[in-house]
This record gives sequence, C-alpha cells and structure tokens, in this order.
Amino acid sequence: MIGKNVRVIIDRPMGSFHPEHKDIYYPVNYGYAEGIIAPDGEEQDVYIMGVNEPLTEFTGKIIAVIHRFDDIEDKWVAAPHGMSFSKEEIAEAVIFQEKYFKTEIIM
Repeated sequence: MIGKNVRVIIDRPMGSFHPEHKDIYYPVNYGYAEGIIAPDGEEQDVYIMGVNEPLTEFTGKIIAVIHRFDDIEDKWVAAPHGMSFSKEEIAEAVIFQEKYFKTEIIM
C-alpha cells in the first residue's frame, strides 16, 4: 500500500477526543479509507500527517504502515503528495494512541 493514493474520510479531526475513551485526544486527523475493509471488518484506519488543521476528508499518499503485533489491524499513515516524514516523526505524532500497542513502523 505504501506509495498508493488514498481518499480518507476523517471521523476524528485534529483537536477532537475519542468517542468512547474521552482521555484520548487526537493531535492529528484520523479517519478511514473509504471502501477498503481492514481485518477487523471495518474500513481501514488512517492517520494523516502534514496537515495542521481539522479536516473532514483528505486525499494523499500512504507513506507508512504501523504494524500492531498485538492487534488484528494495522494502521496506515498518509501525507500530502511531496511530503515525507521519518519513522521517529511518525512515532511521535501517533504515540497518543499507539502507546497502548506493540508496534513497528514500516516504510
């Protein structure tokens, strides 16, 4: 999937809180790739890097996959075309949620 274009519907915009876990604050936009079903039976979750305002939708490029060793589903990371981020930058941006899982970032 890395390098592919994706359209993401944002259901947790930057600055919002998780609907069930009110202590989880989203410092990045987070949503799902419309029409792509993940192993959990829901649409594939995607973190958005490189956009510093709340969004309702986003089209960009998959730059990384966050593989969760202790979950059924991996998370994708997307960014605007022409932008790139290091593994360290991605890890820092998504630590708010990924700290609950054992992960590796694949680029």
